[in-house]
Amino acid sequence: MKFRYDKENDAMMIWLSNDPVDYAKQKKNVIIHFSRNNKPMLIEVLDAMKFAKDYTKVFPVNLRKGILRSV
Repeated sequence: MKFRYDKENDAMMIWLSNDPVDYAKQKKNVIIHFSRNNKPMLIEVLDAMKFAKDYTKVFPVNLRKGILRSV
């Protein structure tokens, strides 16, 4: 698994595999790319900072700050 944050586009990419992508599906700000066999290959999170802030609210404050600093 590999992660990358593109600060210019505020997008986070999470590679689950290096296999070729056949198609993608988008739901709100998350795009999942699939292989020909319907296996998830890549997850893209658009508006990643907002996503991280919204979904880390349940974490303790010190953990949340560490996560947001690393993005």
